Amino acid sequence: MSDGAVPTRRRLRAGVTLSYGFGSVAYGAKDAAFGTFLLIYYNQVLGLNSFKVGLVIMAALVFDAFVDPMVGILSDRTRSRWGRRHPWMYASALPIAIGWLALWNPPSGSEAMRLGWLFGAAVIVRSAVSCFEVPSQALTPELTTDYDERTRVTAYRYLFGWAGGLSIVLLAYGVLLLPSAKYPIGLFNLDGYHALAVWSAILMVVAILVSALGTHGEIQRLPKVETERQSFGAVLRELWQTIHNRAFLILILAGVCAYTNQGIGYALANYFYAYAWQLGPGALQLLPLTLFVGAAAAFVIAPRIGRTTSKPRAACVFVILGASFYVFTYVLLLVGVLPPPGWARVALLYPLFAITTAFNVSSFILGASMMADVVEESQSRTGRRNEGVFFAGSFFVQKCTSGLGIAVAGGILALAGLQDKIDPTTASPAKVDHLVLYFVLIYGTLAMIAAFLFTRFPFGRAEHEARLAGLAAAEREGAPHIAAP
Repeated sequence: MSDGAVPTRRRLRAGVTLSYGFGSVAYGAKDAAFGTFLLIYYNQVLGLNSFKVGLVIMAALVFDAFVDPMVGILSDRTRSRWGRRHPWMYASALPIAIGWLALWNPPSGSEAMRLGWLFGAAVIVRSAVSCFEVPSQALTPELTTDYDERTRVTAYRYLFGWAGGLSIVLLAYGVLLLPSAKYPIGLFNLDGYHALAVWSAILMVVAILVSALGTHGEIQRLPKVETERQSFGAVLRELWQTIHNRAFLILILAGVCAYTNQGIGYALANYFYAYAWQLGPGALQLLPLTLFVGAAAAFVIAPRIGRTTSKPRAACVFVILGASFYVFTYVLLLVGVLPPPGWARVALLYPLFAITTAFNVSSFILGASMMADVVEESQSRTGRRNEGVFFAGSFFVQKCTSGLGIAVAGGILALAGLQDKIDPTTASPAKVDHLVLYFVLIYGTLAMIAAFLFTRFPFGRAEHEARLAGLAAAEREGAPHIAAP
């Protein structure tokens, strides 16, 4: 693959930014339902063992390890009148909807049969989502090379992603998963989950098509990269050379820790709401709005901090602050100083939840913006633009949220003795304390590792600007710019 044109340094038009960001609604909706409700649905509603469910989701993650890089490679090498990314984005909509509806409607049968259905449907959904999200994320470094504009665009993606996810959570808690005569515990409402699957599928398809159509006019402005026919072995060697990149590997490892933490929190959220926090229906309906306040704050905070200081340093600080505030809520529970269940408890916890969300989402925004900057660092070394490969790795890490996170959550439930279907009103307080303690220890450890890794990221604004200048000069001279090792 030869060196292509360097993208333009520019501020994107409002319509392009909004439609591009709106595409993240699809992943947000999928991630919220998959991460927050799938484990409790198969465990407490359908009656499957939580540890087995976690292992099945983890097994599906193994397929992602192969699917995501292949989507990235194929996307990088796609040539069509619609460019490299858009054919994949358009084609993903229908398979996502079909796989998603299958995931939430397993047929009656044995536990083994239902676990097999879960595995197959999860693989279809996650692979189809990759076919949209990997090419979509790869557009970030192609749309602009501006260091700060990338953070701003990424902030929009995260804002819309959280809006999509929390809209699904709000719909679930406020409309579909309410107590009824048939289902006294709203979180165990089977009919509500079936309706949630339909509405979230519709939302995902709409978001994908709006994003693809809204950015379609940018195709002619994207980098034109030539490719040569290569053997499969040559493609694999090129892939290895591309990902053998210190900055990329640091972001991947930090992301595995941070997103796995998020995944564990998502998967255990409803267990904590029911067993630990003991939140009522009214409080659950207010929760998505509280979390969105935090996400909206990150939308403002991350780009501003990114303009005034080092992205890696800021990401490190945000991870530490987010983990500290989050763990603090559980420490209050363990030491017994929380108010009794009710609105006084909500008034104490919800501001802390919002602050935690603001810090955590800010770290994710800056991490994704740093991944976009890695593209030119790699181009300066290899002479190739491999946005798809890099963002395939990034997206694989994000999917650890609902893969590795659910697997770890299932293990935590098993250690605490809560792996089987248990009525929250009869759950042992000692088991709930063990659940909280194991979670806090794992969450705090992963957060500190992620924070440390961000401090090892090898370049910042000055190096990025110098690199762009070298690439632009090489392009004017008609030769690929290869930096000295």
